Amino acid sequence: MVPQYAPSLRSRLPVVALLLETIFILFFAFYMEVPYIFPIVFYAEFQDVHVMVFMGFGFLSTFLVRNGFSSAGFSLLVAAMAVQWAIVFQTLLQLPYPGRITMESLVFAEMSAFSSLISMGVVIGKTNPVQLLLMSLMEVTGFILNKWLIQTLLKKPCFNLYFTWLVHWTIDTDGIEPRHEKEKSDRKMTLFSLFGKDFLWIFWPSFNSLIVHLLNNDMDLAVPLNVICSTYLAMAVSAVTAIAISVLFNPRGKINMLHVQNCILAGGVAVGGSMSTFPQPWVAMAVGLSAGIMSTLGHQYIKLLMEVVFKCHDTCSILSVHGIPAILGWFVQLFLQFANSDSTTFAVRFAVYHIVILLITLASSLTMGVITGIILKWRFWRPPQDRKCFDDQACWKFPHLAKHK
Repeated sequence: MVPQYAPSLRSRLPVVALLLETIFILFFAFYMEVPYIFPIVFYAEFQDVHVMVFMGFGFLSTFLVRNGFSSAGFSLLVAAMAVQWAIVFQTLLQLPYPGRITMESLVFAEMSAFSSLISMGVVIGKTNPVQLLLMSLMEVTGFILNKWLIQTLLKKPCFNLYFTWLVHWTIDTDGIEPRHEKEKSDRKMTLFSLFGKDFLWIFWPSFNSLIVHLLNNDMDLAVPLNVICSTYLAMAVSAVTAIAISVLFNPRGKINMLHVQNCILAGGVAVGGSMSTFPQPWVAMAVGLSAGIMSTLGHQYIKLLMEVVFKCHDTCSILSVHGIPAILGWFVQLFLQFANSDSTTFAVRFAVYHIVILLITLASSLTMGVITGIILKWRFWRPPQDRKCFDDQACWKFPHLAKHK
């Protein structure tokens, strides 16, 4: 007998999606224009990030054995919507150019989608597509507002952290069990997930190089080779370290594939979090080593601690993959600035400036997270029940399970 799954989303998803698309089309028709010719010097890097967003993240969350359709399909849905909303909203804030689509606006839209997909990894399998769309809109809104606020006050952009943990904590403090019976993987689905992780790993130097352009507000700026080299070496070291630590902390001395597919990016995230021009390659490699250790141990122990103590279930271990290495990168940047500064006064001012940026980013992320969680908690969106989580049959058609009358 076919199990009974979630009610049809026909009255929710088509209305939300088509209404948003109609609004976007009208906005583009009356307010946006594309220059006939504009520089596309960095189209290669944009293309790399495009592959990361739509292919890397598309396969990344497919490790769940009964949630592969939802992981891949909803990633495409969220990314496609986030890119459009990012272009519209940054234009409304006159970022970077009012009414014109430029290479910088396209790149920043991809970065915004990247942020949404990272956040999606925390709640994938426990939310329906309508909730994911709304969360992506709120995430992109907070992402761009945070950038605008820091550019306005401190003349330097920064990026959101720890958004979705507050979303999850708000909507799910007493709902889903920490260890769901359907939250399992198998060999085939894990290989699909590793395929997506490999795409992210390969193209991450391009991602960090584009961050340098956005931080300097100059898409014509030549990226220092040291940035690409530092990212590459840090990621290489973190990949080796993640495998080694996985063996070391396994009771039977075996490699945990979850550690491989979740922690090999830690070095690139840490270097991107610091965005410093490392004085020597060994410094970036040391950062990659530290990030690999912290990320793997975080996946091994902190994920369970978050579930038990804070009732915050992190499906894709986003805290270990992105949160911890990003904070490590923040401390690395602060330390390098102190080490390379000849003036104590300048170093102290930089430290204060750096701490203010972090506090503003954390405050905006946590505030938007709570607001988004309250919105998504409404029963109107028909959130999935516990027994219907991590299962494609709640939203996808399976011909071999269809009832024949």
